[in-house]
Amino acid sequence: MQNLLKVALAQISPVWLSKHDTLVKVEQSIIEAAEEQCELIVFGEGLVPGYPFWLALTGGAEWNTKVNKALHAHYVKNSITIEDGDLEGICKLAKTHNIAIYLGVIERPVDRGGHSIYASLVYINEKGEIKSVHRKLQPTYDERLTWAPGDGNGLQVHPLKDFTVGGLNCWENWMPLPRAALYGLGENLHVAVWPGSDHNTKDITRFIARESRSFVISVSSLMSKSDFPKDTPHLDKILEKASDVLANGGSCIAGPDGEWIVEPVLHKSGLIVETIDFKRVYEERQNFDAVGHYSRPDVTQLHVNTERQSTVKFTK
Repeated sequence: MQNLLKVALAQISPVWLSKHDTLVKVEQSIIEAAEEQCELIVFGEGLVPGYPFWLALTGGAEWNTKVNKALHAHYVKNSITIEDGDLEGICKLAKTHNIAIYLGVIERPVDRGGHSIYASLVYINEKGEIKSVHRKLQPTYDERLTWAPGDGNGLQVHPLKDFTVGGLNCWENWMPLPRAALYGLGENLHVAVWPGSDHNTKDITRFIARESRSFVISVSSLMSKSDFPKDTPHLDKILEKASDVLANGGSCIAGPDGEWIVEPVLHKSGLIVETIDFKRVYEERQNFDAVGHYSRPDVTQLHVNTERQSTVKFTK
C-alpha cells in the first residue's frame, strides 16, 4: 500500500527553554506515534527548546538590557547543535520504529561559528538519517532579534512511500518563491510548521493545498502561562504581560483539493493521526499543476541558490 501514508501531528508544548526535557517529550511522542503504526510524525516550529515569547513580553527591542541578554544567552545554551549529537536519540528512535520525522528546532550550527541560532526544520528519514536541515530564510518581525536568517540549502524534498515531502517554517510558507522551489522539486506533501495558533493555520493550509494540489500538514505547538518553568530567567518580567494562552494549537490537514481533512484542532495536547492517499494528488493535478502543464517556463523561471552559506571558506 505504497499510496497510503499514516501521519501523526504532534501538537504538544515544550518544556520551555529546556533542551533536555523537551527532547524527552519529543521522544515520548515518537514512541506513541510508532505504537499507532504511523510512518511520519511532525512537530511544530522551534519546539526544541521553544519559541522566543519573551521578545514581545519584555521589551525585546530595547538595546543592551540585562533582561534580554540573559534570556538570549539561556536560549542559546539550550539550542540544538546537530554536530554535537544532540539529535542522536531522535535518529535512533526513527530507525528503530521505521518512522520519518520533521522536527522544528532552534539550531546553533558549527558552520556559522557556533554562537548564532536559527529556526531550523530537520528531516530525519525512516532509517534514522538526517537528510536536510532547513534554516528559516527570514525570521519574522521580532524573531530577528534572536534568530539569524538562513539559506537555501534546506530547500529539499524527500521520498516517503509514493509521496515527495518538503517543508517550510511558519511565515516563510507565505513566501511564493520558496513554495515554488519545493513544487519544482516534485513536492506533493507539504509540511508547514508553526509555533502555534489557528490564526496562522486556518487560511494558509487550505490555500497552499489548493495552489499546489498537494496534501498540506500544518503542525503547531501549545503554550500557556503555566508552561513557563519556574527557573526561567526573569520569569516575573515575562509573566507580567503574558496571556493565559500564548499558543492554542491549530494543527490541521488539507487535501489536494484545498478542503479540510482535519480542521484546526485547538487546546488539545497529543497526537492527531490520519491516513492520506497519494492517489488524490494525481486526481487534482488533472486540471492544475503549478510547475507542470499549467506553467510557462519560457516566460517565468525561478533560480535557487542551494549553497550552504558560511562567513569563512578555507582552501588547501
